[in-house]
Amino acid sequence: QVQLVESGGGLVQPGGSLRLSCAASGFTFSRYYMSWVRQTPEKELEWVSSIYSDGSQTLYPDSVKGRFTISRDNAKNTLYLQMNSLKPEDTAVYYCTRILYQTGTADFGHWGQGTQVTVSS
Repeated sequence: QVQLVESGGGLVQPGGSLRLSCAASGFTFSRYYMSWVRQTPEKELEWVSSIYSDGSQTLYPDSVKGRFTISRDNAKNTLYLQMNSLKPEDTAVYYCTRILYQTGTADFGHWGQGTQVTVSS
């Protein structure tokens, strides 16, 4: 039922940019906080960004703040991540997740395939 489909990844040089998209379906997208997380080649899972349901507030860790921008279009049921000034350490598989209002935690019961981002010279 719940489906999240990430796209937009690819191979870029350090300093380059990518724009990721997450197409959501099977739930009322506009009611949910959403997040991007990434899994590094070392299999570490780290939080990248979050956005409130109406897009009124965004959050980032220091590692990406100033370089990444999360946004959403509730009319299109789509979440975005604009990534600029990419670094090799940004290399990872990127996933979008919804935040469950019952628990306040990421809904890891519904994973997409993710989209691979590789930053290399």
